[in-house]
Parts: sequence; structure tokens; C-alpha cells
Amino acid sequence: MTIAPVERGGRKPSLWRSIRKPIQDSKFFKNFVASLAANYIRLVRLTNPMAKGSDDPTQGFMRHRNAIFGLWHGQHIFIPVYHPRGNPMATMISRSADAEINALCTEKLGLKVFRGSGGREREKAVEKGGIRGLIALKKALDAGMSVGTVADIPSGTPRDAGMGIITLAKLSGRPIVPVAFNTSRRKVLEKTWDKTTVNLPFGRSAICFGEPIQVPRDADDAAMEASRLALTDAMNVVTDRARKIVDGVA
Repeated sequence: MTIAPVERGGRKPSLWRSIRKPIQDSKFFKNFVASLAANYIRLVRLTNPMAKGSDDPTQGFMRHRNAIFGLWHGQHIFIPVYHPRGNPMATMISRSADAEINALCTEKLGLKVFRGSGGREREKAVEKGGIRGLIALKKALDAGMSVGTVADIPSGTPRDAGMGIITLAKLSGRPIVPVAFNTSRRKVLEKTWDKTTVNLPFGRSAICFGEPIQVPRDADDAAMEASRLALTDAMNVVTDRARKIVDGVA
């Protein structure tokens, strides 16, 4: 005989709570949500013309073919719809279950997705599969693809570049190009660690590219730290510039 689960206080769980996890775990549900998210991103792209002062996204990406494009968490999800399809791009997304819909959405928008994650400390990167992700991204760069990757560390200090992107630049010999995106109509989720921005339709948009940062293949720890600080500064500059353009204060 099967005994129905009982919640604290002697109450049976609601029907929704009984079926929620199977729905969330289903491939159909994840693909459905990912498709909705991808279509929403396309809608935002179509209804937000470029503001005066914005860089041209096609020219920016094509001018830096086979480079590493660095983005901040909370601003990165819209970049795929601005990236030209003729220039293949790969990215890395966390292996966590929570990030699976993000990965599916990114694939629907045309990017090649590798799963992995890492932190500033090399030991943590190994534990989380970050090394495997770095190897996959390096192979993509070696094959002539571009790479788009977030520079700050999940749940770490927002807008502070980690060592993973610097290590990738050192190993591959490819430059890092800072990129920032914003829209005039947006909602900033202040309680999220990275101040995630939900970009809204029917406004204007801006995308900004910084100058490439090269990390020497023979860079020691001090040189890599200097590159990390330089990247942090450069990315904050383009982020501030994109915000000012869409807000009409540039």
C-alpha cells in the first residue's frame, strides 16, 4: 500500500506541488520555456533600434573575428541576437540544472554552447568543470570561432573580472574585446547578486565595444593580475558608455 506524503501540520501537499518538479524536469517544459525566452529576446531586438552613438554590432563583431568577447553577468543574454550568423561563436554556460534553460535558449539563438563553470581559484575551477570548459573554448578559438563569455564570477563580486577569461586569452593567444549592451527601457533586479537587467521592448538600444586586451602567452601571475584589472576597468567603461547612450546623457 502506498502512503501519500503528508506536509508539516498533517496536510497533504497541493496538486501543484505534487506535479511541479516533474514538469520542471521534463525536456518538453525546458524547451518550451527556452523557446519563449528566445522569442522574447528577438522581440526586444526588433523593437529597440540602435540609439545615436551606439557602435554597429555587425561591424564590431566582424572586425574582431576569432576573438574573446567579454561580457558582464546580468547583461550578456541579449548579445547573441546582435551577433552576425556568418561569424560562428561559442560560449560556456554553467553545468547546473538551473542554467539548463539558459543554455537551451542560447543555442536557439545560434551560439554553440559548452557546459562548465569556474571561479578565480584554480582548484574550484577544476571541481566545477571549469578546466574542461576552458579547453573546449580554446579548441573553438583554434578552429577559427569567436567566443563570448561572462567575465565576472557567478555569486562573486559583480563587475570584477575573474581569472578564467584571462587564462583563456593566455592559452589561446586571442585578444579579449570588452562588450556592453543596454536598452532605454529596462528593469534592474536589485536583489540579484549581479543586478540582472531585464531589457524591455519598445525603446532604443546601444552596444559598445572596447579596445582589445592581449594577454601574453608567457604572462606570469603578476602580469595576469594586471590584465584582469585592466579588463575590469575597460568593461566598466563600455558598460557606462552604453548606459549613457540609451539614457540620452552621452
